[in-house]
Amino acid sequence: QVQLVESGGGLVQAGGSLKLSCAASGRTFSSHVMGWFRQAPGKGREFVSTISRSGAITNYANSVKDRFTISRDNAGNTVYLQMNSLKPEDTAVYYCAGSVRLKATVRDAGEYNYWGQGTQVTVSS
Repeated sequence: QVQLVESGGGLVQAGGSLKLSCAASGRTFSSHVMGWFRQAPGKGREFVSTISRSGAITNYANSVKDRFTISRDNAGNTVYLQMNSLKPEDTAVYYCAGSVRLKATVRDAGEYNYWGQGTQVTVSS
């Protein structure tokens, strides 16, 4: 069992930056593909980014490419999402997730086994 706890959300002006963190419990963090998803009010959960077990391979949604950067620290059991040039449309609850699927990266929310409770990101115009 893996427990995930996100932090780092908040209120920021458009054009600003935030760095989200997701701390994982347990000794199997490095065996999980990790991902970030978001859900805006009235919308479904949307893929944001994913990172391979080693951190060598990353994948991004087109809407965040070149603005967001995912990274992980396997020694510290933490995955990060650096968000730059934030836009009002980035406003959402952000969730981290862990997958045991035997793939380098995972974009489908249905293929994730563990989820955090979410952290709110609000971008004002």
